[in-house]
Amino acid sequence: MFLLELAGTDDAFAAYEAASAASRVTVRGGGVATARGITDRVSQLALTHRVSELLGTAAPDLDSARALLEAASFDRSGSVAVRARDIRGATGVSTQAVERALGSVLVDRGFTVDLDDPDHELRAVFAGPPSTTEWDGDGIELAPDAGEEGICALGWLAVEPERDFTDRAPTDRPFFQPGSMDPSLARALVNVAGARPDARVLDPMCGTGGLLLEASRVGSAVVGVDALAKMVRGTRENLAAARADAFDVCRGDARRLPLEADAFDAVVVDAPYGRQTKVSADSLAALLRDALAEARRVAPRAVVVGDRPWAGVAREAGWTVSAQFKRRVHRSLDRFIHVLDRRR
Repeated sequence: MFLLELAGTDDAFAAYEAASAASRVTVRGGGVATARGITDRVSQLALTHRVSELLGTAAPDLDSARALLEAASFDRSGSVAVRARDIRGATGVSTQAVERALGSVLVDRGFTVDLDDPDHELRAVFAGPPSTTEWDGDGIELAPDAGEEGICALGWLAVEPERDFTDRAPTDRPFFQPGSMDPSLARALVNVAGARPDARVLDPMCGTGGLLLEASRVGSAVVGVDALAKMVRGTRENLAAARADAFDVCRGDARRLPLEADAFDAVVVDAPYGRQTKVSADSLAALLRDALAEARRVAPRAVVVGDRPWAGVAREAGWTVSAQFKRRVHRSLDRFIHVLDRRR
């Protein structure tokens, strides 16, 4: 079993992304999940801070954590550092006291303490109850015992996914337009869509190419289409600057793609936002319906994000809506995420 420390406050979507690289993901507390197994793709997750080999779980207090560690069996030796975390300050536990107490237990079992470059890092994670109980979609579960008390989980650190998103903000790209998507969300979306090495990913409304950039960074071959020539030029420039290995970008109509059927593994779409366009809501819905019908022709899965729910339009285009999420951006903007699969 593995312990997942989730990023942000939207446990449902973070766990859903984690399920693209792990099996049997179960939310156990606010910001904490477990997984039955993991793949090497966990290193590419955007909404998981750390992955550890789970030692066990207990009540969220120091005495329970100490008792758990004292009873645990493991075949490790050498130097160790204990890192404690009270996620969102939900339990009020003293993380320094936890680190001292658990460190003493490990020293008694023959470990030496090295806070700078340890052979092993023990994670002691304390969390309150899950932030939401609204689970819409398969692939994640809410633990039946996730109640009001919260949880303490101990684990040996195994993987720290890259966290360099803030080092490559959209404004740092050669081509930038206001409203460009945050790279961490873009990475999560392409992971959910199925981006990975040897996959082919299409964005038929690519804009500045943010989704394609993240898909290329996890090893996918990417293709972008946009109706505006300046977006095509800008996306090419951004992908070239990022040294994407395999990409193509062309001008075209998302409703009539010059592409063969089943040419892609996944489609990702950041739909036009109503407040940023001059077209009516009905015209925008018709545009997206036709574009999603074309997307269904060329790929078996799609992820669509927009400033309003598009589930009904997606179903009219022939898709099955496998999961939906609503994420707050700021007071005047929510993003609605839809995971679409072909009907069987």
